[in-house]
Amino acid sequence: METASYAASNATTPTHGGPGAAAGAPLSTFVRALAPGRPVIGAIELAPRGMRSKPGPTPANAVTRGQLPAAGAGAMGAGPGPTSPVMTEVFSLIGRLASTDVTVTLIGETGTGKDVFAHLTHDLSPRARQPFVVFDCGAVPPNLVESELFGHERGAFTGAHAEHPGAFERAAGGTLFLDEIGELPLELQPRLLRVLDNGLVRRVGGTRDRQVDVRIVAATNRDLGALVTSRHFRQDLYFRLAAAIVNLPPLRDRLIDLPYLVARLLVDLGREDIAVGPETLAALRAHPWPGNVRELKNVLACAIAFVDAGVLMPCHLRFADPPAEQTMLDRLPLGGHALQTLERAAIKQTLAQVSGNRVHAARTLGIAPSTLYEKLRKYGL
Repeated sequence: METASYAASNATTPTHGGPGAAAGAPLSTFVRALAPGRPVIGAIELAPRGMRSKPGPTPANAVTRGQLPAAGAGAMGAGPGPTSPVMTEVFSLIGRLASTDVTVTLIGETGTGKDVFAHLTHDLSPRARQPFVVFDCGAVPPNLVESELFGHERGAFTGAHAEHPGAFERAAGGTLFLDEIGELPLELQPRLLRVLDNGLVRRVGGTRDRQVDVRIVAATNRDLGALVTSRHFRQDLYFRLAAAIVNLPPLRDRLIDLPYLVARLLVDLGREDIAVGPETLAALRAHPWPGNVRELKNVLACAIAFVDAGVLMPCHLRFADPPAEQTMLDRLPLGGHALQTLERAAIKQTLAQVSGNRVHAARTLGIAPSTLYEKLRKYGL
């Protein structure tokens, strides 16, 4: 997919921009071309984050700059905005894709703002005034996913006392955001693929198909390709979702945006009066940010409680201890195998690594040579 980049602080449209957008025009013109009549705030317009499963805002109830959230990628707000090349490319991709009905899949680590960019894709689309419905595939109990996603008829199962329109029906005319798509149960993936292919939904317990006009935006922090390889995700559904992938960068790869993000988050926290010095910014830049912008917001929320003189200092910052890293063994699929099978495999591989030297192998395995000899006889090695 061809992409074009633009500087957020001096934004111009991509050469092949959206409808009505001319090369070299201000980004605000580009956004208006994508969503005519919608108010533009800063570089990018955003509807209220709290609006879920409801029609989009009208110009009369448009949010102000101060109400805008600091997107997981800091998409808008006061100041010049993010200027990192990776975010410039993200904005370019979102701007191009928003005006189409192509399925968009957002991939990024936890805390990178996938939900914000899903909402932004909706807000910049021709469907902006229609519902934006969120369905978290990982938060709904597996036995309820089918009913909540596709709906059910009265009497379809015990406790189904009334008909229930699913997420697809509630999002009719608008956008359905399938968060954590990698967690969707394998047995339901063919049904989702059918809806994506022909727009037909059949409720649980129903006998007729319902046509739905829905634009899909999906998101995941998992490697869908690896899930396909391990047979936990259907290959045909993967290729359907992979038509337009937007990779959201982790915060550690866009530290140039940190001053803007800090300022934006302090506004969201109601403490725009707090000053942040270069020493504090340096301390923030030195942190690896495994939790990305979500972690940054939590750190700032805690830090402002210790500010006395209106200046955020390095001593005010409290970083959570990082989770213990997985060892190589933690990543191996050891579950479901008998201990003797695993032990035999470990001995066999160790002997291969040490060219058959049994004394060296025993030392590597942490057992006595005599114990190793017994196990070799036991396993026929």
